[in-house]
Amino acid sequence: MSRKRVIIMGAAGRDFHNFNTYYRGNEDYEVVAFTATQIPDIEGRKYPVELAGDLYPEGIPIYAEEEVPRLIKDLKVDDCVFSYSDVSYQHVMSVSAIVCSAGANYVLLGPGDTQIKSSKPVVSVGAVRTGCGKSQTSRRIIEILMAKGLKVVAIRHPMPYGDLVAQKVQRFAKISDLEKHNCTVEEMEEYEPHVVRGNVIYAGVDYEAILRAAEEDPDGCDVILWEGGNNDFPFYKSDLHVTVIDPHRPGHELTYYPGEVTLRIADVVVINKMDSADAAGIQTVRRSIAAVNPDAIVVDGASTIKVEDPSVIKGKKVLVVEDGPTLTHGEMKIGAGVVAAQKFGAAGLVDPRPYTVGRLSETFEKYPEIGTLLPAQGYGEVMLKDLETTINSTECDAVVIGTPIDLSRIIDIKKPNTRVYYNLQEIGSPNLDEILANFGKKHNLF
Repeated sequence: MSRKRVIIMGAAGRDFHNFNTYYRGNEDYEVVAFTATQIPDIEGRKYPVELAGDLYPEGIPIYAEEEVPRLIKDLKVDDCVFSYSDVSYQHVMSVSAIVCSAGANYVLLGPGDTQIKSSKPVVSVGAVRTGCGKSQTSRRIIEILMAKGLKVVAIRHPMPYGDLVAQKVQRFAKISDLEKHNCTVEEMEEYEPHVVRGNVIYAGVDYEAILRAAEEDPDGCDVILWEGGNNDFPFYKSDLHVTVIDPHRPGHELTYYPGEVTLRIADVVVINKMDSADAAGIQTVRRSIAAVNPDAIVVDGASTIKVEDPSVIKGKKVLVVEDGPTLTHGEMKIGAGVVAAQKFGAAGLVDPRPYTVGRLSETFEKYPEIGTLLPAQGYGEVMLKDLETTINSTECDAVVIGTPIDLSRIIDIKKPNTRVYYNLQEIGSPNLDEILANFGKKHNLF
């Protein structure tokens, strides 16, 4: 029998994982192409032979997703596998219409064929959308477990935007490792908060190899903490799955893929940002949880704000820089920087759009709903320079940095600026300390 010919449609993350776990070495299928979206400049490359395995001696080409109809016909494709996250159900089915009208099958792979089993207990953290607060929830869980004397190794959802072979397995234990691995801003935003708190974090491309390295980490490992990306479901079989939900975007938890999957499989659901959300939004997400996962433990939470120097904000016209993906495909209109500007008495927010250059101008053209906030995009040196130029050109009194990293460490901000820190704070009981105490007893960790 001839092998079924497959295109995997992705964004340099779930797509590679689906290939590695289900298709690599599977002689029933031939993956003839990856297609890429969301991530700049990834199309035109190859998934390298060093990672693709013996069935692919020339590697696998990566194309732009716009080429799918042509590729289906030219490459005689049987199946197209949808393999990226944080998209509306409308988008998922619009892509299916493109695929099916070109003559191919449309495929979604689930946890059963793509999750890897660890020899260590696994706590996984996901969310119903990007920007809900996965990272602060992960940090809170790690702090609790470390306070109980456990060695926790974090593994982050992939963001391999550079040399895929070099990024097969990456370990981050100190700030200098970020430079060693040529991290983008988006990568640093995820890795740096873990490193500065004293725990090791892994990432990369091959998540079987990454898991085995993490289990044998030289600093020790008692528990694996999986931190998802966007709203994806875990790459690893979880012993405790925590999903974060955002009352600022009520209803999204039931209308975005695969966010509803993460909600339905959750053991624990954290309703974050209750301190800044309205009552109607909170009630909507409570009803959603009750409708699709009534057995989940619900934790109420606040995203507490701390500002490095409030005097930089008070009475000033400020430019607010927020996490890039949260503002773009995350569709958020408010972030920690805006909350801090309002709380500490800014005179107003300055619109950066008249001052943007290069790739940032293109971002605002693609996502005009961003409005008066500046997304901290930095997928490479060119985008980083565009960010620096835009900030320094904007006519403002000060800059409020709402990103998870010290942005002034990697670009030269010539205006007064201050950082915003945000952490998860549970409200009442049940809380994560209680939940993790039971988890630890169940797995004989204490």
